[in-house]
Amino acid sequence: MTFETRITRSPRSYEPERATEARAALPDLPGATAEVIAGAAGSAPYLHGLLLKEAAWLPEALDDPEAALAADISRIEALPFDQIDTGLRQAKRRVALLAGLCDLGGVWTLSEVTGALSLLADRATHVALRAHVAREIRKGKIPGQTEDDIEACGGMFALAMGKHGAGELNYSSDIDLICLFDEERFEGIDRMEARAGFIRATRRAMAALSDLTAEGYVFRTDLRLRPDPSVTPVCFAMEAAERYYESVGRTWERAAYIKARACAGDLDAGGRFLKGMMPFVWRKHLDFNAIRETHDMRLKIRAHKGLGGALKLEGHNMKLGFGGIREIEFFAQTRQLIAGGRDPDLRLRGTVPALAMLAQKGWVEADVADQLSRDYEAHREVEHRLQMLRDQQTHSLPTAPEEFDRLAALMGTTVAAMRAEIAERCERVNALTEDFFAPGEAAPTPELSPEQAEVTARWSTYPCLRTARAQEIFERLKPELLTRIQRLDKPEEALSHLDGFLRGLPAGVQLFALFEANPQLIDLILDIVSTAPHLARYLSRNAQVLDAVIGGRFFASWPGREGLIALLDTHLEEAGDYERQLDTCRRWAKEWHFRVGVHQLRDLITADEAGAQYCDIAAACVAALYPQVVAEFARKHGPPPGRGAMVLGMGSLGAGRLTAASDLDMIVIYDAAGVDMSEGRKPLQSRSYYARLTQALITAMTTQTAEGRLYEVDMRLRPSGKQGPVATSLESFMSYQREEAWVWEHLALTRGRALAGDPELMRAVEDFRADLIAGPRDEARIRQETTEMRARLAEAKPGSDWDPKNGPGRMMDIELLAETAALLAGSAEQDIYAQLGAGRAAQWLTGDEYALLVETYRLMWRLQSAARLLTGEALDPEAVGAGGRGFLMRSNGAVSMAALSEELKSRAAASAMAITAVLARPLPGA
Repeated sequence: MTFETRITRSPRSYEPERATEARAALPDLPGATAEVIAGAAGSAPYLHGLLLKEAAWLPEALDDPEAALAADISRIEALPFDQIDTGLRQAKRRVALLAGLCDLGGVWTLSEVTGALSLLADRATHVALRAHVAREIRKGKIPGQTEDDIEACGGMFALAMGKHGAGELNYSSDIDLICLFDEERFEGIDRMEARAGFIRATRRAMAALSDLTAEGYVFRTDLRLRPDPSVTPVCFAMEAAERYYESVGRTWERAAYIKARACAGDLDAGGRFLKGMMPFVWRKHLDFNAIRETHDMRLKIRAHKGLGGALKLEGHNMKLGFGGIREIEFFAQTRQLIAGGRDPDLRLRGTVPALAMLAQKGWVEADVADQLSRDYEAHREVEHRLQMLRDQQTHSLPTAPEEFDRLAALMGTTVAAMRAEIAERCERVNALTEDFFAPGEAAPTPELSPEQAEVTARWSTYPCLRTARAQEIFERLKPELLTRIQRLDKPEEALSHLDGFLRGLPAGVQLFALFEANPQLIDLILDIVSTAPHLARYLSRNAQVLDAVIGGRFFASWPGREGLIALLDTHLEEAGDYERQLDTCRRWAKEWHFRVGVHQLRDLITADEAGAQYCDIAAACVAALYPQVVAEFARKHGPPPGRGAMVLGMGSLGAGRLTAASDLDMIVIYDAAGVDMSEGRKPLQSRSYYARLTQALITAMTTQTAEGRLYEVDMRLRPSGKQGPVATSLESFMSYQREEAWVWEHLALTRGRALAGDPELMRAVEDFRADLIAGPRDEARIRQETTEMRARLAEAKPGSDWDPKNGPGRMMDIELLAETAALLAGSAEQDIYAQLGAGRAAQWLTGDEYALLVETYRLMWRLQSAARLLTGEALDPEAVGAGGRGFLMRSNGAVSMAALSEELKSRAAASAMAITAVLARPLPGA
C-alpha cells in the first residue's frame, strides 16, 4: 500500500515559507501526502533539509515505504569499502526521512518507526565492522582468519544495548554498543595480536558511523556501557567480560542486559555470550532487592541531572524527569528482574511487550499495564518530535513559547491541548510508578516487655543481619513484624519461634526485601514459625521457597503426578548441564514440599492428601531425574545394555503416602537381555554397569550439593538385603521371589510400584508382581509368620502414648495386616486402605473391622504426618507449642489434647484386638 492511502493524521506548518519550498521541490505528490510533507518541512528544520536533499528519491519511496526501506538496507550491504562512509550517510538520511514522514502521517506505528531505525543501526554497524575487520584480516593482523571469516568479523561482535537492543531506537539517538570477540578462536600470543586488531577495527568502524562529514553522520556511538570503560579497551575478550560480570556486575548492568542482543559481526558468538550471561541477569530466586536498588539509581540520576522537584513543563525532561519514559521502563524492567529468573516468558526486550506479559502473568494489574503502555507510546511520540525538529538527541521540552508552538504544530495540535496532555500523562505515570519504588515511612515500633526487648536486642548479632543493607531493610520491616506478633494469642511464644527462625537464616537481604514488597507474607511466616518449628527451620535454610508463594500458582489445584513430572522435565531441560539439573531438581522439590506443608498447616488439604502429594513429588523426582542420570552415565560407559533398568518404589513410596521427613525405599531391576558389555568410551560388564548406574542414581538423590540433599534413599528391601547387589537382574529378581523370598518380602512386595525406567521393563515387573501375589500361597503359614513378625515388632518397638506409628493397633501394626490382606486376597493394590478393602472383599475382615482399622489408621496417619510437619521428629505435644497443639486439635476435630490422647489410646486398643482376631481367622474357603 502507498503512503497516501494509509495517512491517518497530518502536522500543521509553523513556517509556511519552508512548507512552500518543500512543495515546490516535490510538485507531483498527491494531496494528503503533500500536506504531511508541508507540515513536516514547515515545522522541523531538520526534516526540511532532508526533504530537499532526497527530493528525487522520495516519490518512489512513498509508493511502498516498506520496500524502499528494504532496498536501502540491501544497498548498504553491498557497498564497496571506499563508498561505505558516504553510502551509510545517504541511507541514514533516507531512512530518517521515511521514518519521520511515516510517523507524522500515522502510516507506521511507533514500533514500526523505531524498528526501522533499529534495523538501519544493526546493518550499518555490521557493514562498518565487517569492512574494518576485513581490512585487518587482509593485512594479516588477525591471526588465523581468512576471507571466509570476514562475514562473521573474525569472531568479533557488537551487542546492541538500551533502546537499540530492544528495537526501540529514538529518532535521533546514540546507539549504545558493547564490542567483544571470541577468544577461543585464538591461542597464546595470537590472542593478544587479534585483540589489538579488533581494537583498531572497532575504533575505525565507530568513526565511520559517528564522524560528522559534509554528508552528515550515521549514528553517534557510545561504547561506555562496556565493563569498567575507564580502563578497558573498546573491544576485548568474551571471557574477560564474563569474569567482570560474575565478580562485580551491578543491578543497573543486569537491567541493561535485559535489552541486550547481538546486532553485528559474529552473531553466533554473541548469542553464546548472552546465553552465558543469563545466570547473571536472571537470578534463580525472586529478587525483590532490585526494587530498592532501582529506586536508589533513579534518585541518583535525578540528582545528577538536576531533575528533582515539582513538574514544570518548560525544559521538562520527557525521558528522565518526573513521570517520564524512564519511570515506565524501570517499572517494567524491575519486575522483569524480580521474576524473570523463574519465568523465561518475562525475558522480553521491548517495554510494551514486557508490560503486557507482566500483566498476563499477574505481576502487574492489567489496567495499569494498559495505561502505562499507552502513556509510554505517547511520551515516545513527543520525544521523537522533539528530536525531529533539529536532529538533536534531546528529551527536554522547549523553554521558549515559540518553540512550544513549533512542537505543537509538528504534533498537529494546539499548544494548550499539548501542554495539558503532557502534564496529565506525567502526573499519571508518576502516580502509577512512584509507590512501587519508594518505600513508605516505617510504622512506629510497638512497646515491648523487657523479655521481648531482650530477644530483639540480639537480632543484630545474627548472620542474616550482618550487612548494612540487610539492617536497613529490616529496620523498616521490624515494626510491622512486632506489631503483628503482639496481636497473636501468645506473642512471647511467637517471638521466641521467630527468633529461632532468624537465628538460623544465613542471609537476609533478599528475604527481607521480599517481605517488604509483599507484606502478606509476614502473616504466613508468623503462622509457620508459631505453629510448625520444623517447617520454620526448613524455611530458614531454604528461604527461596517463598518465591513460589509470590511467583507461582501456589494455591492452584494440585497438578497430579504426571503434571509434576512434565513440569520438572521442563525445568531440567532448561537447566542444561548435569550439575545444574541436580540443583534444579532440589530447588523444585523444596518449593513443592513447602507448598504441601503450608496447605496442610492451613487445613487446605487433609493429612491423607498431603501424604499422597509428598509421594507425587518424590515419584516425579525419581521419574524425571532417572533419564538424566542414565544419559550422564552413558556419556562415559555407553547406553544401557539390553532392555535397560527400572526403579521399583517400595514401602511408603510404593504405597503412595509419605510425610514431610520420609526417606525413599527403592529397588533397581535391570534386564541385560543377554548382552555382556556396554558399548562406550569405557565399556563395562552388564552387571557392573547396572550396579554403578544404581550408585549414580543414589548419589544424584542423596549427595549434598549447593542446594542441599534431595532425599535419603534406602535400598535394603532388595533381594538379600544389604548383602545383595544394589541392582538386581530381572531373572534373579523373579527367581528369588518365586523360590527363596521370605513371607515378609512378599508382604513388602505388595506395596511395590514402578516409578521410572524402561517402560517395557516397568510393565514386565508389574505384571510379575501382580502374578506372584495372585498365585498359589500357604495361607496358614502367611498368617502364622505375620503373627510372629507382629510380636517381634511389638517387642522391638513398643511405642509410647503419643507414638502413632509403633505399638499394638497403631500404624505399623495396621500396615502389616493390610499387606497380609492383599497377599491372602491375591490383590495387587498398594494403598493401605485399598489393601484393607481387598481383605474385606475376600471376607477375611468384617465390615466393622474394616471400618475400625481404616478410621484408626487415618487418625494415626494424621498424627504422624503432623508430627513430621511440626517438629520433624516423634510427636511431643509439649514441644510443638500452643500453635502446634491447636493444629493437632483442629485437624482431628478434638476439643482438647486430653480428649485426643484418650481417643488415640482407645482406638489403638480396639484396633489391636481386631488385628489379633483377624490373624487367628482362616480365610473363608481355605
